[in-house]
Amino acid sequence: MAGRPRSFDRDTALAAAVEQFWRSGFEGTSIAMLTGAMGVTPPSLYAAFGDKETLFAEASAEYFRRTCEGVDRATALPTAREAVARMLEDTARAHTAASTPPGCLMLTEPRLAAQRADVQERLRRRLDRGVRDGDLPAGTPTDRLATFLVAVMRGMSGCARDGGTTEDLLAIAETAMTALPAPQR
Repeated sequence: MAGRPRSFDRDTALAAAVEQFWRSGFEGTSIAMLTGAMGVTPPSLYAAFGDKETLFAEASAEYFRRTCEGVDRATALPTAREAVARMLEDTARAHTAASTPPGCLMLTEPRLAAQRADVQERLRRRLDRGVRDGDLPAGTPTDRLATFLVAVMRGMSGCARDGGTTEDLLAIAETAMTALPAPQR
């Protein structure tokens, strides 16, 4: 027996779960909050997504996929300075967009440390390329600089969650750009 057909759109429900986890984090989100946000009953949630842990894994994977699209667009820019500037500007705007919860699920959720490490590694690779291309001086500590930039983005997320404006976050981004060493010409 195939069971009853779903009476909800799975993708829409997943998007609602992403937003709920984004607003409240994994620990702060209850099944009742999820079913309310998703517009489904608990049995429908469990049938479609499994338990809360499994739903969180799927929701955070979708969120991370979209985040990486933006990171990859930024790191594809011609210079390391342009790539970092774009990433920080995009971060400022995304964290304060009226259409989404403030801040960033990936940067604030303790369970997503591996995803943060992935973004940090993508940044380090782009900074390494900047050194090879002469955008950054030889000897630039790219691992430390990538760690710093992720810390800045995490701080921007916290600032947005505390009510910081786009302008506030853009000012943080502008200040962070001064940490990038100028190329030696």
